[in-house]
Amino acid sequence: MKDKEIHILYKELQYSDLNEIDIKLVSKALESAKNAYAPYSHFRVGASVLLEDGIIVAGNNQENAAYPSGLCAERVALFYANANYPNTTVNSIVVVVIDQDDNIVPQTISPCGSCRQVIAETEMRYKKNIRILLASKNHILEFKSILDLLPLSFNQKDLLKH
Repeated sequence: MKDKEIHILYKELQYSDLNEIDIKLVSKALESAKNAYAPYSHFRVGASVLLEDGIIVAGNNQENAAYPSGLCAERVALFYANANYPNTTVNSIVVVVIDQDDNIVPQTISPCGSCRQVIAETEMRYKKNIRILLASKNHILEFKSILDLLPLSFNQKDLLKH
């Protein structure tokens, strides 16, 4: 038996490192998080997606008493983008979580497994990496691809061909 390691690369950015578009993406995600429907968990998440043509779409988590019928912010935003702009590549996604006072939380929150899988499928669909920004109160983590967060991803290559 051999022990193996998987390394991931990411950058830790300060808000001062962000360009104008990134600032707008964080702002849109924050604005969207404030409208999240989270009466059960009170865990409000917002996501914004930048498309290759400059369009920004946003989504937030939508909970449901009949769990797991709700949806995460990342999937709401990506599914909206893919449904309404099916021929437009996704360039970036920003994710923020806010507290009860509408402030971005101090710790970085990463997408759940289902959201990671949807991001991976979107990368595969458009044959392009999606830049991921996870914003916390004091810094932002930047990933160049979902493969940095989901290194052993499941995709169409894993399906049996009939």
